[in-house]
Amino acid sequence: MPIWEAVRLALHMIWAQKMKSSFSVIGVFVGVTFLIAVVTVVEGMNSYMRDDFAGVLLGVNTFELRQRPNVQMGNISDETRRAWRRRPRITYEDAYAIEEKLSTPALVGWQSEIGASVRYRNREVEGVRVTGASDNYFEIKSYTIDRGRAFSPYEVQAGRPVVVVGSELANQLFGQDEPIGNELYIRGIPYRVVGVVEEQGNVFGISLDKFAVAPATSPVKRFVNPPGIVDGVTVKAESIQLMQAAMAEAEAIMRSRRGLRPSEESDFTLQTADAVLDFWDQIYSIMMLALPGLVGISLVVGGIVIMNIMLMSVSERTREIGIRKSLGARRKDI
Repeated sequence: MPIWEAVRLALHMIWAQKMKSSFSVIGVFVGVTFLIAVVTVVEGMNSYMRDDFAGVLLGVNTFELRQRPNVQMGNISDETRRAWRRRPRITYEDAYAIEEKLSTPALVGWQSEIGASVRYRNREVEGVRVTGASDNYFEIKSYTIDRGRAFSPYEVQAGRPVVVVGSELANQLFGQDEPIGNELYIRGIPYRVVGVVEEQGNVFGISLDKFAVAPATSPVKRFVNPPGIVDGVTVKAESIQLMQAAMAEAEAIMRSRRGLRPSEESDFTLQTADAVLDFWDQIYSIMMLALPGLVGISLVVGGIVIMNIMLMSVSERTREIGIRKSLGARRKDI
C-alpha cells in the first residue's frame, strides 16, 4: 500500500471513529502529562529548597553559633536532646570574643527571638516574631529597608526603644497610617518605629514579614532571654571559602573559652544551611529513585487505554481484513 494511501486511510478512520480516537489521545495525554508534572514538581522543589528555603533560613555564606541546632532534621534521640539542653548557653561575652578575635573578614552579629503580641492603639497582632539584635543584623540577613531606616550603632549602644518592622506587621497594625515615627507596644513597652523592611514573601505558607526587630540592649532584653544570654551569634562572609575559615576560627575561639581538651566534644553548635540541604538531598534521592516507578505507572495506564482502543478497532475490522486477504492483499498492505 502506498504511503499516501495509508495516511489517507488512517485520517479517514480517525474521523470516522471520533470517540475511540479521543480515548486514544486521552491515554497519551495522561501518560505524558503525568510524566511532565512529576518531573517538574520534583525539580521545582529541589530548586526552591536550595535557592529560597535554605537561603532565607540561615542566609548565604552564613553560619550561626548556638547552644543547639535551631533546625533539627531527621530523627533525634531523646538522649541527644537532653545532652543539648545541658550545654552552656551562648553569652554576650562569647559574641564579643568572636567579634574581636575573628581575623577572617566577616560580619558578626547576635540576636535573640521570642513570639509576642504587638499593639498599636486598639489594634493587636498575635504571634509576632520579636527579635533583639545588633545593628548589623539587617546587613547579615540581607534585608532591604523599604521605608525609614535601620537602627544605628549608637541606638544599640544606648539601648534606645526603637524598632524596625516587617511589611505585613506594618500593614496589619497601622493600615493607612504612616508607621514611621509612631509608637507600638511590645509587652506593654512603647517602641518608636524607625523603619519598615521590604516584603520578603513566605516559605511553605509561613510569612516572613510578620516580625519586629529592636536593639538587643533595648527593653526587649528583659523578656527575650535571661540577662547576658543570646540565642545565637551569626557570622556572614563574602564567600564559602571565607565562611569555612571563619567557622574554623570561631570553633577554636569557643573551645578555648570553654577550656575543652582536644579529645572532648564541642558543647556548642556551628550551624549552616548545609544541614538542611543534606537532609533534603536524602529526600531528593529517594524521590528520584521512586520517579521511574511513578512514571511507569502513568505510562502503563496510558498504554492500556491505547491497547484496548486498538484491539477494538482491529476486532471491528475482522470482516474487512478477511475480504482484503481474499482479494490478495499482503500483510504489509493490511
